[in-house]
Amino acid sequence: MNRFIPRFVTDLAKNRGLLWQLTVRNIEVRHKGSVLGLVWSFLNPLLMLSIYVVIFGFIFGGKFGEIADETKLDYALGIFLGLTLFQIVAEVLSVSPTAITNNPNFVKKVVFPLELLPAANVGGATFHLLISSCLVLLGVSLFGPGLHVGALWLPLILVPVILICLGMSWFLSALGVFFRDIGQLMQFIILLLMYSSGIFYSVQRRVPWVAWHWLRFNPFLLAIDLARNAVLWQNPVNLKHMLYLYLFALGTCLIGYASFKKMKSGFADVL
Repeated sequence: MNRFIPRFVTDLAKNRGLLWQLTVRNIEVRHKGSVLGLVWSFLNPLLMLSIYVVIFGFIFGGKFGEIADETKLDYALGIFLGLTLFQIVAEVLSVSPTAITNNPNFVKKVVFPLELLPAANVGGATFHLLISSCLVLLGVSLFGPGLHVGALWLPLILVPVILICLGMSWFLSALGVFFRDIGQLMQFIILLLMYSSGIFYSVQRRVPWVAWHWLRFNPFLLAIDLARNAVLWQNPVNLKHMLYLYLFALGTCLIGYASFKKMKSGFADVL
């Protein structure tokens, strides 16, 4: 039976206690010394939302155009949901290249499952994702169309997004040991992904066919579109897109974990 389970799943399950401790440590370190502490996990997404809504909603007059009589509040909830899914991507991409280089003692002095360091970063980002997701659902319930059965799809959409981030984190953290400039590229890549993931626009109505021909392979764009259709616009979920998301997530994890294991033997020589 175990041979049908991917290696990264069994390895994480075997070290789940240590992974939990590292994840909690990452969350605590992020908020250590701040007056508000974990409250920032709630404030940060709300502050980002207010900035983007003012700029794209009021100054540029943005709309998704998916529902009749769309209000600025509807547009705000759509942006909030998109930002919620994308924020974990941005957080993981920004910290992954230094996940190993910032912890040289784990490489040189002790026998340690190094693959847990990138995974713990994803765990910390997932914690903030869950908080923001709860805020989204609360906003939809209080100020939007209200929660309905389509919201049950949201956890199934979040799972492949988390897995894709996990695979990317393994690959980038290993690559960052040998190529330190990778970290400098991340801000550009994050910005590129943000504007190509449909956070501020509807892919069905605002993307030219030529652009959609390429953007449709962006898993984050599809995840955001699936989430909005399910939670906000009460449209049927595209099962083909959902299947693509899960296959992409599995492939990313397998490639990312295999790459990490392959490069792991050279970490000590570089650090």
